[in-house]
Amino acid sequence: MALSGALFVFYVLLHMYGNLKIFGGVAAFDEYALHLRTILMPILPFGGFLWLFRVLLVVALVAHAYSAFYLWSRAKGARTTRYVAKQAAQASIRSRMMRWGGVALLLFLVWHLLQFTILKINVGPEAAGDSAGKLVISSFQVWWVVLIYVLALVALGMHLWHGVWSASQTLGWTNSAKSRRTAKATATVIALVTAVGFALPPLAILFGIVKGN
Repeated sequence: MALSGALFVFYVLLHMYGNLKIFGGVAAFDEYALHLRTILMPILPFGGFLWLFRVLLVVALVAHAYSAFYLWSRAKGARTTRYVAKQAAQASIRSRMMRWGGVALLLFLVWHLLQFTILKINVGPEAAGDSAGKLVISSFQVWWVVLIYVLALVALGMHLWHGVWSASQTLGWTNSAKSRRTAKATATVIALVTAVGFALPPLAILFGIVKGN
């Protein structure tokens, strides 16, 4: 679970950085989207690397979800009574939040892929055509779309913080007070940078800072 989660941390940071290209305008964003499909050409066909990476992400997602379900089942079977200690009870609540946050993120991921990759659903007021940048700008002019994304980013930030911290423990990187502080600080920075970085484009578009023209 820690290893598959590490791949997702790497991916969301790259994806977040790419989304910031929208601040350079539609042309800059479309150029970025095109570049993703030309990586390793002509060794791979057009879009080949992107599809290989998607397959890798799907495998990692299945491994991550299976690991989460397995750990939840094992933890549930290990205890037949409720926690008594306050700290243990709080840990149990955080674990439940992590699980349901993961489910919420999975549902959001389905919507995100349908909207921007598979069906390219344009719910906004402007025509997008084949332009990825215009689709992004048109979509985020709709307040409820932005609200969905902001709520998903809150869940993502919490998931990242807990996940990075838990992975650090699993991999044995928290054996001292200093290493634990470093791991928590790293988890906080990754969670904040990712969530805020993803939130900037939708909010900037909604409030008219970034426009299609």
